[in-house]
Amino acid sequence: MSSMLWLDCETYSECNLKTKGAHVYAAHPTTEITIATWAIDEGPVRTWDATTGSVMPVELYDALHDDDCLVTAHNSAFDRNVFKYVLGIDVPLERWRDTMHQALAHSLPGGLDKLCDILKVPYDIAKHKSGHTLLMFFCKPRPANDKIRRATRLTHPDKWAEFLAYAGADITSMRDVARRLPRWNYGAGEIALWQFDQRVNDRGFAIDTCLAERALDAIAIARTQLTADVADATAGAVTSLTKERDVFLGYLLEEYGVDLPDLTKATLERRINDDTLPRELRTLLSMRLEAATTSGGKYKAALDGVHHGRLKGTAQWRGAMRTGRWAHRRFQPGNMMRPTMKQSDIDFSIDMIRKGHANLVLPNVIGACNNAVRGCIIAPEGRVLHVADLSNIEGRGAAWLANEEWKLQAFRDFDAGIGPDLYKLAYARSMGITPDMVDKLGRQIGKVMELCLGFGGGVAAFLTFAITYGLDLVALAAAARDTLPDWAYREAKGFYAWTVKKKRSTFGLPEDVFVVCDALKRMWREANSNIAAMWGELEDAVRTAINNPGEVFTCRHLRAIRTGQWLRVVLPSGRALCYPSPQLHSDKQEISYMGVNQYTRQWQRIRSYGGKFFENGVQAFANDVFCHGLLIAEEEGYDVVTTIHDEGLAETPAHPMCWPARSLADCLARPVRWAPGLPLAAAGFEATRYRKD
Repeated sequence: MSSMLWLDCETYSECNLKTKGAHVYAAHPTTEITIATWAIDEGPVRTWDATTGSVMPVELYDALHDDDCLVTAHNSAFDRNVFKYVLGIDVPLERWRDTMHQALAHSLPGGLDKLCDILKVPYDIAKHKSGHTLLMFFCKPRPANDKIRRATRLTHPDKWAEFLAYAGADITSMRDVARRLPRWNYGAGEIALWQFDQRVNDRGFAIDTCLAERALDAIAIARTQLTADVADATAGAVTSLTKERDVFLGYLLEEYGVDLPDLTKATLERRINDDTLPRELRTLLSMRLEAATTSGGKYKAALDGVHHGRLKGTAQWRGAMRTGRWAHRRFQPGNMMRPTMKQSDIDFSIDMIRKGHANLVLPNVIGACNNAVRGCIIAPEGRVLHVADLSNIEGRGAAWLANEEWKLQAFRDFDAGIGPDLYKLAYARSMGITPDMVDKLGRQIGKVMELCLGFGGGVAAFLTFAITYGLDLVALAAAARDTLPDWAYREAKGFYAWTVKKKRSTFGLPEDVFVVCDALKRMWREANSNIAAMWGELEDAVRTAINNPGEVFTCRHLRAIRTGQWLRVVLPSGRALCYPSPQLHSDKQEISYMGVNQYTRQWQRIRSYGGKFFENGVQAFANDVFCHGLLIAEEEGYDVVTTIHDEGLAETPAHPMCWPARSLADCLARPVRWAPGLPLAAAGFEATRYRKD
């Protein structure tokens, strides 16, 4: 049986870990290990104070070099890279384990101190927040106005003694947390996926540093000019487009009588397109919007974190706690803005930006830089970038999980080239017409319905979609009104009256817009009856499982079970969605669990319902299918460099003769053993620069 080395290290560096990332930090010339603490299995905690000049203890050295010894750390990517770059000890990834990964895989926060609180680790062995002060004191340079550049065991011996004790406590708390954490989602398959993720993060993706540097220069020049223009347009009343929010709002009210609730992108875009406003005002709002919506932060993050031409460590495995999808860090490739320009115009802009001509040639420099940010991801010399994404995997996953057979067959027919466009079909089925009767507007409505109604949403979902995609709901409602069947319009009209009577929110929408959106919701649910029924069935299964610990309750392809203080919804892959401390509230038997609120970032009780559980299940299922394809791609010879939603990016040697026999898209769309009958399709392209295809 393998032994376990529990390991933690403290460091000092002049490098900023938060902005640079673990790879750049570990390789920085000023980075050094100051303290290493460790224990073998359940043995005593040992401490190596490397600042004394002593050599590494034999016990630690032997454990690090023992192929039969596993190594566990909390956020192991940091310790693994520090030992590799600072000491030259490269412990193979296969030997590493990670308590942070174990926690995230079960929908718990990653911070060790938070885990100690949640898991009720005894106070005398728990990690305490007070230790963070010592960490900041000894692990980074002192402030510029401090007489001492660096605090050490010699300058502050008493504090150093406290720091040594704090460092040792990390091992005891980590071991206890590992004992208390579940292991449902921490088997060999999950660990293999995490190791794949770590290899992808270590590999990183190549960055066009010339584009990033020149884009920042161009943005700075453009913002200076915009600031001067707005100051001129307001006779000096507004001297900043981004900092003086209240001044800007006050100017609009005083000069134009326009009282805006905020300066968000959605608000500005609505008023910019309002033909009743004076042209000068709309120009002013456009300047504000242009200055505020800049991707300058992404360019800077790319440059800050680049390591030998590549940006590494930008993805957090299981970072999205509810579903286990990736979360992104620093550069955050997962939330790049949707292109607003044609690709040919973006390519021209990139060329002008790289040559330093952007401010002379491009009419909207900041807009061009925003659109060009994807182009920072490139294939290095001698390599080619392969890009592929799964086609509508969430829509397919929802239909498969709910046994919506007509939709599954529609996907199969479309993939085979014998079926209609899915958005046209969605609209046609809702309206009771044939797909060939659906015009461009009908397809657009069908797309809206498919993207925002699958998880129990209604009018609010339409509104969210409109804000996200710039959809004009007023125009949509006006065009769709006469096409609605009488039953849907009548029911929606009655629902609006009930909403007003009960003083519930109508989201600021005019009655006709609210009614049309609600009618479309009803028609979509009628056409997708199995999916709509799944929401209630899953909620019933979860509620019953909470009331009957230890029993399994099946809901089509999902299973719900409560074990102790955990509710699990088991996916077809065998992975479980985990909901800690589930409760039923006696008022309406509403379901809640403990989790991190995505808005407040606090650990608190969260209410949920069938549609939300189904959404979690669909997104998690889609991620499992995606990962299945990515592993096949790696086995085929693709070097996966990052993922962006359901899109995989990989590199191969540039010569086509060196490419794998199967395309990246083919790998992603391979049949999945635990999802028989799931129709999959993927498409992609090869390029030297990333783009939105």
